[in-house]
Amino acid sequence: MEKLHKGIYKFYEDYYKKKKKLFEKLAKKQEPTVFFITCSDSRVDPNLITNSQPGELFVLRNVGNIIPPFDAQNDKNSAASAIEFAIEFLQIRDIIICGHSNCGAMKAIYEKEPFFEKTPHLKNWLKFAEPIKDIFENSNTNDLQKRTEQQNIILQLKNLITYPVVAPLFQKGEIRLYGWYYEIDTGKVYELDKGTGEFKPIESI
Repeated sequence: MEKLHKGIYKFYEDYYKKKKKLFEKLAKKQEPTVFFITCSDSRVDPNLITNSQPGELFVLRNVGNIIPPFDAQNDKNSAASAIEFAIEFLQIRDIIICGHSNCGAMKAIYEKEPFFEKTPHLKNWLKFAEPIKDIFENSNTNDLQKRTEQQNIILQLKNLITYPVVAPLFQKGEIRLYGWYYEIDTGKVYELDKGTGEFKPIESI
């Protein structure tokens, strides 16, 4: 905690004072342009990897960057409330789902029942990623982890389109969805090519 306390002081002295006008503006209103959905993993920092400023990204984080399919009966889904808030109230029209390498959640979907003995909520949550297992059921691929992580991004993008606030706008081309894959050890970010289904490195423009 001491490190965090020192960090707060350093933030105020080195960052806030230099960006004081920005924070005064943000205090009145937020106007993010991108809805960034990613994993809770401590190694993934959306603002850092996109070089974004405070107020530019509206971020949703959870274990496995998972979006449960729309369920009108489930009104306790925090992901659903974030989606509605981003689109209806913040009027965001660019949405990114960003997975990452060496994701513990994606490893866990292949675990057997005893693994979840003390984590029933985690077990239930990861069911929304389990369809990926069917894709690789008889696969002997050496890169199962990576392929699982990338297929999960594709699956969650499909789930996102099941939401009533998303579907009509997506069908009319008024909302744009992106799948990103962050490779921690190389620092590279790959974007889903919807035509080929492959993830290609994002190059400088």
